[in-house]
Amino acid sequence: MSRGKFTVAGGGPVGALLAILLGRHGYEVGLYEGRPDSRKTSIYQGRSINIALSDRGWHSLEQIGIGADAKSEAIPMFHRAIHGIDGELSALPYGKEWNAIWSVSRSGINQQLLDIADQEAGIETHFEHWLMDVDFETARTVFQVNREHEVTVDADYLFAADGANSKVRRLAHNLPRFSYSQTYMPQSYIELHIPANADGSHKIEKNALHIWPRKDFMLIALPNTDGTFTCTLFLNHSGEPSFESLQERAAVEAFFESNFADAMDYLENPVDTFMEKTASPLFLVQVFPWSFNRKVGLIGDAAHAIVPFYGQGMNCGFEDCAELNRLIETHDHDWDAIFPAYENARKPNGDAIAELSKRNFVEMSDLSGDRRFQIRKMIEAKFSARYPGLWTPLYSMVTFSPEVPYAEALRVGDEQNRVMEKIMGLPGIENDWDKQYVMDQLHALAKASFGERQ
Repeated sequence: MSRGKFTVAGGGPVGALLAILLGRHGYEVGLYEGRPDSRKTSIYQGRSINIALSDRGWHSLEQIGIGADAKSEAIPMFHRAIHGIDGELSALPYGKEWNAIWSVSRSGINQQLLDIADQEAGIETHFEHWLMDVDFETARTVFQVNREHEVTVDADYLFAADGANSKVRRLAHNLPRFSYSQTYMPQSYIELHIPANADGSHKIEKNALHIWPRKDFMLIALPNTDGTFTCTLFLNHSGEPSFESLQERAAVEAFFESNFADAMDYLENPVDTFMEKTASPLFLVQVFPWSFNRKVGLIGDAAHAIVPFYGQGMNCGFEDCAELNRLIETHDHDWDAIFPAYENARKPNGDAIAELSKRNFVEMSDLSGDRRFQIRKMIEAKFSARYPGLWTPLYSMVTFSPEVPYAEALRVGDEQNRVMEKIMGLPGIENDWDKQYVMDQLHALAKASFGERQ
């Protein structure tokens, strides 16, 4: 017997995962996507074909039993490969030697989840259904089908998983006391490409996230299973240099040759691509509330669109689903209790990862190529290995510690930063970073800040 009926607007990875979780709790679920079925028609052309998944995302996927299958198609990246402007290459580990973030196919994860959803008895999937209207009192929705006619869908509840440009969220602007902010980053981006070698192997190191940090801008590359790399150039929208200022071919060629000389041997027609593509903006969205009338909820990017510099967008959306899954059990399907508990639990964490993702652009584009920053990371890694109960580096808390909420990671990370500023102010730290007195000093400061846990 059905526990009730849900409409899920948005058939991307978060929407599909949510539909599966709801279906397995005994609800009837209608999953509606405006685009064609990606398993039949390519809808990812021109967009990132891979994303970074970390422990938070895997933990959520494992709840429905697909973690191992998805990982078999993923590539572990154990460190950042930092490409200096002089061509020097250095490695910055993500954590302990077994810690990795994983390059996975966005379309592959999406299609796996849709296949599982289709196998669930209580779930029906609908494509080329464009959301037109929502009744926030009743959860009734109106969709335009194949851009030809409209259908009205009645349900007990609605979840909007329709992404950073959520139509449900835009419609919610008409509701009273709905707080909304959208903030654009100075940077925009275009995607570039590194092809595979003739034998299908990778042209550069496979098990690394490659970064060409250039302070105000950067190039990154993530590996794909077919031997290619998906590359993204993040550059200011305006100013010098910027997408606006680089209009002439000669200027674009000079820009690439002077800043990414070592990458030019691998990139496929970067100048032509730069000239042809329109840069896409980067923006953050923060809203409250995340639910309306105990009937309609926002989830994933619809609730908290963030920028990609911590690689946590999809991880955070999957974690939304995991938290909702827990609350359904905790509150025994009482949605009058679940909706407010969900937004109160997740809103602070959505805000925290938004802040952390903004900050991480500076770390990736500027600090990662700085020798003092690399020394600082080595000090933290050595200290954490010696006192794991006293110090977990911020990146490890965010990426490899799903039991630590984003908001707690932000709070602890800020305190760690204050401690490390004192350590990096020690005379001669560049030469003495691995000496015992540095560990002793850091232990005293950490113990005073965090208490003796180890």
